[in-house]
Amino acid sequence: MEQTKEEVVIDASIAPVDDRLMTKLTADMPKPPQPGDIIEGPVILVGNKAVYIDVPPFGIGIIYGREYINARDLIKHMNVGDKVTAKVVETENSDGYVELSLKEARQSLIWAEADEIVKKRSILDLPVKDANKGGLILEWQGIQGFLPASQLSAEHYPRVEDGDKDRILDELKKLVGERIQVTMITAIPKEGKLIFSEKEHNQKDKEELVSKYRLGMIVEGDITGIVDFGAFMKIEDGLEGLIHISEMDWGLVDDPRKLFKVGQPVKAQIIEIKDNKVSLSVKALKENPWKEAEKKYKKGETVRGVVIKFNKYGALASIEEGVAGLVHISEFGSEEKLRTNLELGKVYPFTITLFEPKEQRMTLSFAEEKK
Repeated sequence: MEQTKEEVVIDASIAPVDDRLMTKLTADMPKPPQPGDIIEGPVILVGNKAVYIDVPPFGIGIIYGREYINARDLIKHMNVGDKVTAKVVETENSDGYVELSLKEARQSLIWAEADEIVKKRSILDLPVKDANKGGLILEWQGIQGFLPASQLSAEHYPRVEDGDKDRILDELKKLVGERIQVTMITAIPKEGKLIFSEKEHNQKDKEELVSKYRLGMIVEGDITGIVDFGAFMKIEDGLEGLIHISEMDWGLVDDPRKLFKVGQPVKAQIIEIKDNKVSLSVKALKENPWKEAEKKYKKGETVRGVVIKFNKYGALASIEEGVAGLVHISEFGSEEKLRTNLELGKVYPFTITLFEPKEQRMTLSFAEEKK
């Protein structure tokens, strides 16, 4: 039957409307899942070799083969009707199913959770699984992470004489099996890396403790640890201060262990509060010998002093307890000649060439004929 001209025109006007409608319908349709997407659906069948999941409107998802084996611990607790989250491995296999992975989905969700924990600085209570010379191995959601020794709290930090690594490891191993509260500071999924800190979550509590103290305050407590550079003193529960070796006494201190013992009660003055760390001084509570020295000595005067130490600049000679001056190596030309003329523990005459008692500085010149 032959169409009229009018009928042809009408048919042509309908076509664009159909195209627009189809475009809108296509845009409103949900996009099919792509490999790597995380989807959720109810279990419709749990078989001996496969699990089938309803994934409307895209059909049926299947977990089988290696993915089934990898997830068998999860599958044995699964029942029909349970909602599960899975990761798309293949959009449509040869049988028309959407291939899924439970294990990969779980890993994706875990690392997403880790990212949130890092952002929120959430506090975690985790078991210590192992230790090495660098720190502790912790476990979170089945993933092992690392807590560097430098990120341990003062309570757990291994204070070992001479920094012996084997002894540090022995101390860290004592924490294996315990649970400690930490924050997660790094999570890198591609490397499977988790880094924890025990220090960070204590910062707010520490800020509150430190806020009670001011410069110049005198505090009392027990020595809790001794290291080569100083000693730690407990000010109160959760707060320690460091007595640096230079703040222990007005005289020369070579070894803090000769002055202090762990458990010894000590009185000290707060000389610095910075970044929630408290620095203490024991010598600040003792009479400053340089004040009396200012009245007794002057530049150009010859005095007698005992050689108490050699360093890269020369020799240190003590004029009296707590007052010492430097005999510079340049005066002798070499370290060998310096040590030939001056012996540790012996007394020699020296001339004071620089005397600044307020800065506690003195330089000396050897007053005997050089060998």
